[in-house]
Amino acid sequence: MILSRYERMIAKRYLLPGKGERFIFVVASISLIAVMLGVMALVVVMSVMNGFRADLFEKTVGLNGHAVVQGYGGRLPGWREIVEQARATEGVTSAIPLIEQPLMASSEGRVEGVLARGMRVEDIRSNETLNANILAGDMTSLTPGSGNVAIGSRLATTLGVMPGGQISLISPQGQTTPFGTVPRIVSYTVAVIFEVGVYDYDKAMVVMPMEDAQTLLMLGDTVGIVVMDTVDPDRVADILAPLAVQVGRQGVLTDWRQMNAQLFEALEVERVLMFWILSLIILVAVFNILSSLIMLVNAKRHDIAILQTMGGSRRSMLKIFLTLGLTISALGTAIGLGLAFILLRFRQSVVNGIQALTGQDLWDPSIRFITELPAKTDPFEVLAVVALAMGSAFFATLYPAWKAASTDPVQVLRYE
Repeated sequence: MILSRYERMIAKRYLLPGKGERFIFVVASISLIAVMLGVMALVVVMSVMNGFRADLFEKTVGLNGHAVVQGYGGRLPGWREIVEQARATEGVTSAIPLIEQPLMASSEGRVEGVLARGMRVEDIRSNETLNANILAGDMTSLTPGSGNVAIGSRLATTLGVMPGGQISLISPQGQTTPFGTVPRIVSYTVAVIFEVGVYDYDKAMVVMPMEDAQTLLMLGDTVGIVVMDTVDPDRVADILAPLAVQVGRQGVLTDWRQMNAQLFEALEVERVLMFWILSLIILVAVFNILSSLIMLVNAKRHDIAILQTMGGSRRSMLKIFLTLGLTISALGTAIGLGLAFILLRFRQSVVNGIQALTGQDLWDPSIRFITELPAKTDPFEVLAVVALAMGSAFFATLYPAWKAASTDPVQVLRYE
């Protein structure tokens, strides 16, 4: 929409407060602030929701893979064959045998439930999620028979151990005696402490070489599961469909959607609901723009009539008032986007500041899984927010612009 010189001059004049028009200016300013707050809230909330989902997915899948084959009874005797079949399946990028078993860990009289995970040495050293989040120690120290393990940071805090400290793992699958089964207790040295950023893992996970886990749990040469990654996690079911048939006799194939279905479905529903609920802020702001322009048209009926008698066309009046509404919305949108990006940049500092002022723990990792507030801005969602703000402002401005364009100068100036 291209404005002529005089149309730009009139539009600029109407945007500034004139004599007797301060109330209209205040209403328009409130509309601008409302658009700004709505856009800021939408971008910030949607970015945090996207970041939470992406961070949780990355760290969860980074440790658990896109899919797993779990053996019947918790054992996969033919795991080598399954690994070969998985690697031969088109679209599968990796297949890793694992042993996972809930156990108890103790140190200096403290006892805590843990999840012991046995992995091949080469898989431990190539796992990006673990190796990128080491707080102390070196993963190369985890070798079969060394008695070294890696534990999560919160588990280390709970048990009160540091690198070089000792923990005992207690397995209920011990030796059978005339008095019953005696739990098996084996001591290990804490060689590595890691923090992947997922509370449940940092609080409970113990990583050790697979051979040590097999010895501890008396599994022989078997494993519990085979974890697989694919080229596209969204197509994991289609990619692994042929493999599911091949491994059906030995175990059950489950993908990440089935393992975390309730969590990720809840996140998606919450994300959609938050978008539409927060969109109401922008719609309220648009109604404020509508009301302020209606008042401005009524206040300027005399001026509009004079402009029309001086040669101003109805099209010009329409363009002027459309420009006013879109300018208010555009300014509010631009400022809102700027504030949103600033808030997202310093989001953790803001959360920490609010916690310090209120004394409340706003981001409890035990409830929210992730240890820090994440954020991931989707450019397409930002464009959708901008389109919503500008589009709704355009439609709201049509009526007052049409009223201004349809002003009859004869009726207005009849008694002048």
